[in-house]
Amino acid sequence: MIPELSNTSVCMRDPKKVQETLESMVKAGSNTVQVISDFDMTLTRFAFNGKRCPTCHNILDNSKLIDDECREQLKELLNTYYPIEIDSSRSVEEKLPLMVEWWTKAHELLVQQEIKKDMLAMAVRESEAMLRESYQLFFDHLHEHSIPLLIFSAGIGDILEEVIRQAGVFHSNVKVFSNYMDFDESGVLRAFKGELIHIYNKREGALLNTGHFKELRTRPNVVLLGDSLGDLTMADGVQDMENILKIGFLNDKVDERKQSYLESYDIVLVKDETLEVPNAVLFQKLYN
Repeated sequence: MIPELSNTSVCMRDPKKVQETLESMVKAGSNTVQVISDFDMTLTRFAFNGKRCPTCHNILDNSKLIDDECREQLKELLNTYYPIEIDSSRSVEEKLPLMVEWWTKAHELLVQQEIKKDMLAMAVRESEAMLRESYQLFFDHLHEHSIPLLIFSAGIGDILEEVIRQAGVFHSNVKVFSNYMDFDESGVLRAFKGELIHIYNKREGALLNTGHFKELRTRPNVVLLGDSLGDLTMADGVQDMENILKIGFLNDKVDERKQSYLESYDIVLVKDETLEVPNAVLFQKLYN
């Protein structure tokens, strides 16, 4: 077993199954592996020095690009809908229309702000967004070994890309599926592109009509990273999947959510702000 899996932050319902899955992936080789990950609070930190770190939406909410009235309205939306998102007593079917309602309202508010495209980099630079510790190793190794990293996010793609670009890890193997802003010819936000991607519909099935799909057909072994139970469906569209190892970050409300995470994820990382365990799984095992 990998030493990092003995860390105090690591919980597993079935260590034997984890071991068997890893051995099966190792046998198949790293050229059969793809990594599918959420972004906010999965690849980015949940907190630093006791203070919450911003999501892609928060980066805009907290920036100078929106006025105080808009900021207040976005905060009200968060206070209304976030408790619903993390309420383990509600079903996905019940949450779904409410999540769509939340993001649609939030995007409408942002469009009213006439945000300029060339100001996004500054908003990210001035924010307190942070990728998890050991992120450099994670991104660089995946790139060196030509392992696709597919990031599915209900956040804002333009902001997400800027975070990884500024961290120097937006490599050619990284593909992002998210909500992208639509700017007019003078670079002002006028709408959001395409269908709304939210926590319950982001999944690899969305790739069926894209060029990436052919390459991914030959990669039936999946390492999935998420921080919510909604993230578990991200690999639903993977064709002929052989193995999947699901690693879940349990960032808050640990006592009430731990059991449901243990039932859903193979490895649960409790209040772990690093990528040490995913790195150990991917790099000690799959490249030896």
